[in-house]
Amino acid sequence: MAKAPRLGAVKTRLTPSLSPKAVTDFYCCLLDDTLALARSLSDVEVAIMCPGTDVNELAELAGSKASVVAQKGEGLAAGLTSVFAHFAEGHRTNALQRRIIAFNSDSPHLPRSVLEDAFETLAAHDLVVGPTHDGGYYLVGAKASHPMLFAGDGMGTSSALERLLSRTQALQLSVGFADPFYDIDVADDLTRLAKELRMAPARAPRTAAWLKEWGSTAH
Repeated sequence: MAKAPRLGAVKTRLTPSLSPKAVTDFYCCLLDDTLALARSLSDVEVAIMCPGTDVNELAELAGSKASVVAQKGEGLAAGLTSVFAHFAEGHRTNALQRRIIAFNSDSPHLPRSVLEDAFETLAAHDLVVGPTHDGGYYLVGAKASHPMLFAGDGMGTSSALERLLSRTQALQLSVGFADPFYDIDVADDLTRLAKELRMAPARAPRTAAWLKEWGSTAH
């Protein structure tokens, strides 16, 4: 799930701490390293789901690293609905049911094992969810399209996970969970991520380099 890295359009909650240009540059690093993480998985097709207006820009940035698909409708809920409608509905006749994982473009700090385990969890459940520490979720996976799963409000709020799980109960879907992690939303998240990547910069090299420079100039 991604947006084109335009000034004022991505990671807006970081702007009190960073200039719009710095936020955009940082987001480009996150996106590049997250794509590398996704591509490091075996036997996985990588795609970017984005608003229709962002397709050309993201296709240029991604190159051959991923296909780029325009979502139907506006907002994150519409984007997530589009992921499963696009990638699950077209494969109903497959002998093996396709497992689809959607996760954020600002996730280079996730261990690859988290994504691998999420695919394994999905083999035994209708849904897999990766909770965040603030009440949301950074990852959701399914084997089929459930159009009402992301309906309603609450996306990006502290009740997002609770609302999602309420809808899974209403739809009688079984749910497995990935390990909890944090999103990169505010300045404290930058500090936490920088500390992690100082210990293991190879996990997300572009992001680690940007954060190292940011740390040297932050006051």
